Amino acid sequence: MAAIHFEFDVSTGSKTSFDLELDGVKDLTALKHTISYNYGVVQPEGLSFHSSDTPLNELADIKASKGKIGIKVDGHALREIPGPSGLPMVGNYFEVFPDHLGNNQRFFDKYGAIFKTNNMGKIVAQTNDPELAQICFSESEFFSKEIVPDHPLYPIKNQKAGVFLGDTDNPDWKVVHKFLPPALGPKAVRHYAPQMNSCCEESFPVFDEMEKADQAWNVYQYMLKLSSGTVGKIMLGKDLKHFTSVDAPLDRIVLAIAEVLAINKKIASRGEWYSHLPFGDPLRLKNLQQFMTDQIQEAINEANSSGTEDLQLQEAALKAANVVDYLVRATDGNGNRLPKENLVSATIVATGAGFTTTSSLLSWCLYGLVTYPGTQARILQELIDKDITDETSITADQIDELDELGKFVKEMQRRHNPSYQPGRTAQRDMILPGGYQVKKGTVVIPALHHIHNNPAIWENPARFDPDRWDTEQVKQRHKAAYIPFATGQRMCIGFNFALLEVKIFLCKLVYRYHWEKEGDMETEYDPFFQLIRPVNLYVKTQKRERWPSKTTQEGTDTNGSGQDTRES
Repeated sequence: MAAIHFEFDVSTGSKTSFDLELDGVKDLTALKHTISYNYGVVQPEGLSFHSSDTPLNELADIKASKGKIGIKVDGHALREIPGPSGLPMVGNYFEVFPDHLGNNQRFFDKYGAIFKTNNMGKIVAQTNDPELAQICFSESEFFSKEIVPDHPLYPIKNQKAGVFLGDTDNPDWKVVHKFLPPALGPKAVRHYAPQMNSCCEESFPVFDEMEKADQAWNVYQYMLKLSSGTVGKIMLGKDLKHFTSVDAPLDRIVLAIAEVLAINKKIASRGEWYSHLPFGDPLRLKNLQQFMTDQIQEAINEANSSGTEDLQLQEAALKAANVVDYLVRATDGNGNRLPKENLVSATIVATGAGFTTTSSLLSWCLYGLVTYPGTQARILQELIDKDITDETSITADQIDELDELGKFVKEMQRRHNPSYQPGRTAQRDMILPGGYQVKKGTVVIPALHHIHNNPAIWENPARFDPDRWDTEQVKQRHKAAYIPFATGQRMCIGFNFALLEVKIFLCKLVYRYHWEKEGDMETEYDPFFQLIRPVNLYVKTQKRERWPSKTTQEGTDTNGSGQDTRES
């Protein structure tokens, strides 16, 4: 049989045509897979064939057809990823910043599920489609975490760190990924719960003092103190002394890591040329990176140890004095330890990622407490019903039983997730679902905020509604429709740690205090930080003197006289 001429329909970009002999092709599915393999079609099932305007739904129809066979992908002709044209030199920079969340939403509204922008030479695509996001996160022949110059993390790329800042195909990632996740896994994290309780309780005298002075305070600044102080103890075995007084300064390690994330965002958003300047932000970034290395090395040298013997990898976190002690002493099945050349970089990443995410998430959770009516009352009532008091050292098992708290945190992460730009890099030329053509080396960002607030996925996404998590619609959602810590091999390895820490802190803070927002100013986020954090949220606390009584099985208060009647 003579070869048949196929040609992809094209709306933008160059044509792709080829001749193919069908003698060895047994059915339509095999034909789709053959074409997909050779031309990088990510989902073969999306291919359809036609002759002129006549659909060809069987292999026999294709063989019998005369002339060119057209190909569509999910009913679409091939197309380039759309996006705004931009200005000379600066590209779309002033169309994106400073309000990148709002402006990117405008681009999604205009261009659809995926678009690309050029910020001073850095070209990235973003998607709010969970199907495309899942493809990006898959670590496959199509996409991988490869931190190329257009990637948002490129200015702080560090292969020795392995996790977060390294490429998947680099040997260091496999080495570090073997040792670090067990220290942050479910079993280890449950072991850290008592320290999380005590760290939160250390903040109470400071919050009490500010309440007595009728003083409002910036939420993010104190949540940064609280979360970094906790990470300092658990990771480094170091007391950062953040709550010795109201005005106790942040530890220098914390300040350096926070500044690095701010500078990295600025450099990454201004193009490759900016990173090569021998002064200003690029020079400051290099100096801070060296300072962090020196400080973490000093902390490693000073970290307490519970012994000197080797610890088996899966049990080491339960026996080590802190995560640094674990990383120094843990051994795999062959007796190998984490190489010294990876130790400092991996510790920097674990420490920095450990508190920057939780401080931002905690801040947004407090925003939720003071913004959405009834939220405090629901969480407080659940604590009462589960016999949690001011004296309770809250365990992971107790946290697992707090459904109202769990729904609240999920809904806050859906509406106000700190992480928003986990980029992945195309490993080959490909055709995405919808017919979008992607060139090798293209960085695609699954835009978490926009996925979580996509009206095509979520009913009334702007409405804060924790009860949506009880609905079948949400339970049956696409598995990449809610991915606050990304997904796949390169998802955040510390999500168990972050969630337990945040939930324990919220239990303690809600049980002890009633929270009120100070002022009527709309809360704004910082557009030039690596994570989404509120910058102008101020609150006041009022220490509780009365608590509600337990509810009966019918859901009514057993003793109305004990109810805290303030709006919560």
